[in-house]
Amino acid sequence: MSVVPRFAGAAALTALITLGCGGAPAPQPIGPKGSESGALAPKDEDGEVQAERGARLFEQYCSECHGKHGEGTAKAPPVVGAGALPLEPRAAAKVRKAQFRTALDVAQFVVKNMPADAPGSLPESVYWDILAFDLKANGVSVSGKHIDAQTTAALPLR
Repeated sequence: MSVVPRFAGAAALTALITLGCGGAPAPQPIGPKGSESGALAPKDEDGEVQAERGARLFEQYCSECHGKHGEGTAKAPPVVGAGALPLEPRAAAKVRKAQFRTALDVAQFVVKNMPADAPGSLPESVYWDILAFDLKANGVSVSGKHIDAQTTAALPLR
């Protein structure tokens, strides 16, 4: 079983969460408050702000495969709503083999495997913002937290 190392910071992450699929537009660096700098969001930026930005990024990079609202399609499973991010991999899963206990588990899987046609290719801030959106959409509180490797390790999905 391959283990993805814990993220140690900006240089180590280089990409993170729900994703995109074949045919997604080329990644554009998105930094704090929608800038095109590609810089990371400030460490004190609230997860609510990240989730708001992440909703737009999800639509841009992930919706083609996971559905407009993350409900899933024939191409990819749901990442929002009933059946999203189950503890155990689905029986038909071709890539996922590990459990999703925390948000960091999801993040590590996504960085390694998404987007499907170019794993790990999105800017780090994009992955964290999309993860914030997915967490919030699934009822996980992101308010008062900056969504990153440290906070996601302590965020249980259930």
